[in-house]
Amino acid sequence: MPPLSLPLHRALWLALLLASPCASAQPGALDAAVLAGTCFNCHGTDGRSTGTIPSLQGRSAVELRQRLQAFQHGQAPDATVMTRLMKGYDDAQVEALAQWFARTGGQR
Repeated sequence: MPPLSLPLHRALWLALLLASPCASAQPGALDAAVLAGTCFNCHGTDGRSTGTIPSLQGRSAVELRQRLQAFQHGQAPDATVMTRLMKGYDDAQVEALAQWFARTGGQR
């Protein structure tokens, strides 16, 4: 098998170098704030709902994580659209959302 051409070899190394940080990146504060933007539509722009939908402000990370995971796994009997929404998030994103709302109270 002939060796890779030098330009192709360099391109492969560059792709690996650029992809490495992305593969190991943890959700940061900015990522969590962006994810939380979806929540504001129903739970209020500051985490305080004005209607029958529960507020997120003032809840602990543990409480939020447990509730979000219950939605994610279809174990919340009172769920409406949340079960479908939470299926789109992975465990790291659920944790980031729970921590962000507990820390900021939904304040951007």
